[in-house]
Amino acid sequence: MAKVKRDIIAFKCTKCENKNYTVYKTRNVKDKIELNKFCKTCKAHTAHKETKVK
Repeated sequence: MAKVKRDIIAFKCTKCENKNYTVYKTRNVKDKIELNKFCKTCKAHTAHKETKVK
């Protein structure tokens, strides 16, 4: 069975700019992901955008 090529991405809060979550994303998906997640520093559900992991 062939292995799927994946990259690790991080989600950054749009309000406080903290990187809170990391997930795997397949390489053939070109669109940036934006999700509503809970931010521990803001203590609220905010929009999180995809960024690079460093």
